[in-house]
Amino acid sequence: MPHGDHKKYWKTNLKYLGVLLSIWFLVSYVMGIILVDELNAIRLGGFKLGFWFAQQGSIYFFVLIILVYIRLMNKLDKKYGLND
Repeated sequence: MPHGDHKKYWKTNLKYLGVLLSIWFLVSYVMGIILVDELNAIRLGGFKLGFWFAQQGSIYFFVLIILVYIRLMNKLDKKYGLND
């Protein structure tokens, strides 16, 4: 891969990481800790939504974010010819 493509590849990779980690922060910290009282007014499967985010939701979102990252990186690798 030419040097210019290498920089574009890593810039895109870092952009993906920044966006996905921001989403994870929002779900785990903001929704699971800061907004827990407001979210507890909503019920999900019999549980308060704030409790759900704090206990299980952030884990589910983390796994989903990993799957999204895998898909994005596979597409990026294919775009730059790194899909061996």
